Amino acid sequence: MKRVTGIGGIFFKSRDPQALAAWYRDHLGLTLEPWGGVAFRWADDSPTGTTIWNAFPADTAYFDPGSASFMVNFRVADLHALLAALRAEGCQVEDRTEESEFGKFGWVVDPEGHKIELWQPPAGH
Repeated sequence: MKRVTGIGGIFFKSRDPQALAAWYRDHLGLTLEPWGGVAFRWADDSPTGTTIWNAFPADTAYFDPGSASFMVNFRVADLHALLAALRAEGCQVEDRTEESEFGKFGWVVDPEGHKIELWQPPAGH
């Protein structure tokens, strides 16, 4: 019997869900469904795409300067271009990026203090 087969969704509380959803639409290009959320359809993006689940130690600084106990990682096509656009739009973008065999990583903080990781996978992934 199969049990868990993947991440079905990410849910979190918001002071103003409609305004926060609009920020994600306007700055990260998420396509909002009529019910207010986003449905990622992997078959449209990449047949080899993965969604990662990982627990971090309670005292991790990896989510800083975010104020939440979680962080969402979004797959992106061109990390550096998106970070430049987010900076130009006045978003809170971290100055540092990381590049490794796992791809390119950058971070932005949404208006409610949630740190978001942006990930450009390596070519072919």
